[in-house]
Amino acid sequence: MDHEPVLISTIAIGLTAAFIGGFVARRIGLPAIVGYIVAGVVIGPFTPGIAADPTIATELAEIGVILLMFGVGIHFSFRDLAAVKAIAIPGAAIQISVMTTLGTALGLALGFGIGGGLELGLAISVASTVVLLRALEDRDELDTRQGKIAVGWLIVQDLFMVVVLVLLPVIAPSLGGVSDASHAESASSGGALIEIAFAVGRAAVFAILMVVAGARVIPWLLLQVARQGSRELFTLAVLAVALGIAYVASTVFGVSFALGAFLAGLVVSESDMSHQAAADALPLRDAFAVLFFVSVGMLLDPTYLVASPLAIVAVVALIVIAQPLVALAIVLVSGHPARIALTVAAGLGQIGEFSFIVGTLGLTLGLLPAGGFQLIVAGALLSITLNPVLFALIDPLDRRLRDQPWLRALMRRRIGDLAAIDEGQRASLVNHAVICGYGRVGRLIGPALERRGFKYAVITQERDEVDRLRAAGVIAIYGDAAHPEVLKMANVTAARLVVVAIPEPNATRLIVERVQALDPGVDIVVRTHSDSEAAHLRSLGGKVQAVHGERELAVQMARYSLRRFGLSSREAEAVAQGLRGRAVVAPERRRRPLEGVVGRVRDRFSARRA
Repeated sequence: MDHEPVLISTIAIGLTAAFIGGFVARRIGLPAIVGYIVAGVVIGPFTPGIAADPTIATELAEIGVILLMFGVGIHFSFRDLAAVKAIAIPGAAIQISVMTTLGTALGLALGFGIGGGLELGLAISVASTVVLLRALEDRDELDTRQGKIAVGWLIVQDLFMVVVLVLLPVIAPSLGGVSDASHAESASSGGALIEIAFAVGRAAVFAILMVVAGARVIPWLLLQVARQGSRELFTLAVLAVALGIAYVASTVFGVSFALGAFLAGLVVSESDMSHQAAADALPLRDAFAVLFFVSVGMLLDPTYLVASPLAIVAVVALIVIAQPLVALAIVLVSGHPARIALTVAAGLGQIGEFSFIVGTLGLTLGLLPAGGFQLIVAGALLSITLNPVLFALIDPLDRRLRDQPWLRALMRRRIGDLAAIDEGQRASLVNHAVICGYGRVGRLIGPALERRGFKYAVITQERDEVDRLRAAGVIAIYGDAAHPEVLKMANVTAARLVVVAIPEPNATRLIVERVQALDPGVDIVVRTHSDSEAAHLRSLGGKVQAVHGERELAVQMARYSLRRFGLSSREAEAVAQGLRGRAVVAPERRRRPLEGVVGRVRDRFSARRA
């Protein structure tokens, strides 16, 4: 062969550089995405040394965009969004509007024009789902209230950006950009409004076909393929669905690859094969997504960083400071506690994949100048690098904010009667249990106590849960269990037991400290996820019983296994109890074992009653 294998060399250079960059980034505590982008800078045309073909890399990155959006569609859940819609939908709408306005103003000040300014504003208004999910997973907060709100917020952002990807090619000429061939004829004959109507109509027809016909045909097709028992054939079917529908969406209906892939994923999510489809597409999605980030880095000119420091500082300030402050204000005004607001704010203090997609489209349409795209890439690189700092500030800022009188007054006005109970109910709370947190663990403990006739009160930050509990006759208080006023409202000084069933270690410590400050002699049973955390809680003194999740899971499984091997109940119990005194080596992520927690609470009550 006398020609250079450009495709192979681009893939080889891109993936190798991404591996090295991602590995180094993780070793120094940064997100891998930072390493991928830096790797792209190193092998890009603006730096000396080995260089990959940027044109081929961009085309490969397009596959990454399709598979990324396909994955977003598969994992999209209307149920998860509905659970936090009261804050996620209006919050995201306000945040996107404010940040788009600020970004547009900055773009105008930099001479990008209205179209370039709008592109810049849209790009900096949407955070990276990949970065947020990784941060929440590292902090074990994905299933917490703040985690659900943050994820729901980003779902709304993603949906909004899907609409933006549909409309931008249509309105580009009116903003000073260019339109592609599919829009040229309508633009010349009917103007922007007719063109928008045609674009929305085409997208609507495509969406209806996908929802009505695709939702029946594609799941059926995947089921038939799965019955053949061939893993490779099923993987091929999944890729054919993702790439094929994206291609048809673009060539036939004139909508973006991203929208076609998203709707394809949404349709596949209705199939019983959705989890297998997601698992099979994941390796290829990750590989091509990495090439997407590498291709973005290849477009970054390091000399621009030196030539335009003030513009970069301004963009980073909007992303890392202004955007979190906007989100913080929105969540606080809505009546949520400081920790929830701080977590959502930190999660939004970065930009990523959708920003690149919007920026790349802006370049193609002639809306965004090259310097504007350089700003977006530099802003993403720096904001993702700084994002761990924002999360590290949550705990100290939470301690400062939660006791501020103005914040307490604001929450009382927003929450109203949910934050208090009448004097008659409070007087009846004697010799009772106070359950702090009413998630998957708390929901089992409460009914267990109720079946034995024990009285309990619940403190939770779930408004709907408070309404449901009160309707069922249970005393429930909306608020932060780490605040003394909330604990006093639950009459913790007259309680027999306090159950801390929330999954956040830092908040758990604070609750235990505040409870002991009010009543040093009260029994406390705490949910923990590590030996070190359990040891710390016990070191606080008082009557603290720490239930280590992985340990209780091992105890239950060991007891069952020994019984299956023929040991007597007494022997199995003796061995199982011995496990409770041993250290758990390299525990996996929490499994939420509930039986041990409920059993400890029941035993504690029974012992005190006796």
